[in-house]
Amino acid sequence: MKIFSKKSGKMNLKNDRILRVNRTKAQAKESYDKISRFYDCFAGIFEKKYRNMALDRLSIKRGETILEIGFGTGHCLKQIAKSVGETGKAYGIDISSGMLEITKKRLEKADLINRAELYCGDALEMPYENNKFNAVFMSFTLELFDTPEIPKVLNEIKRVLKLNGRLGVVGMSKNNRDSILLRLYEWMHKKIPRYVDCRPIYIEQSIKDAGFKIDYKEKMKAFGLPGEIVIGLNIS
Repeated sequence: MKIFSKKSGKMNLKNDRILRVNRTKAQAKESYDKISRFYDCFAGIFEKKYRNMALDRLSIKRGETILEIGFGTGHCLKQIAKSVGETGKAYGIDISSGMLEITKKRLEKADLINRAELYCGDALEMPYENNKFNAVFMSFTLELFDTPEIPKVLNEIKRVLKLNGRLGVVGMSKNNRDSILLRLYEWMHKKIPRYVDCRPIYIEQSIKDAGFKIDYKEKMKAFGLPGEIVIGLNIS
């Protein structure tokens, strides 16, 4: 990722590198399958506030067709299915079959399964047709993709989004590189990449680089770490 200094206008390459994700997709699937039943007991608690904030900023309307990438245990997908109403449709794609089963049960319990379609797979190659969705949502998911994969998955999102469709992303941000917690988290990511598999990234810049127009952005603190909520528009 290339960063430019506002003061000098010159490129600053110091401390700007996004760390790589050093675990395979098979390892990711295995890990999330194992923790799917317990995910809400730890990560889910901390993520709830921020994923709800981001979902609210996405402004989902009745009758829309919405995709969530990395739906996890299905809390946001449940909200999406409620928001689109009987005339809309919620879609979800996740690499973990364990997460899919948890989400399916959650939607069935809420009597919303008929408004949703779930798929177990990789968002780098989505099974959806071009220009299908009014909006795509990602909550603490974009930073799970390896660095070279981030522009690829964003291009795939552009493919399935309608013209002027919205992309909503919330996640950990690398923008505040002086954060001690951020540096500690990145150190843990380097040391135990199979367990601390995500890492902070430049969310807004990544979305801009993929050709989206930034419609909304907000900085936040997610469990002490810098975070961002960004809404991008698919303008081409």
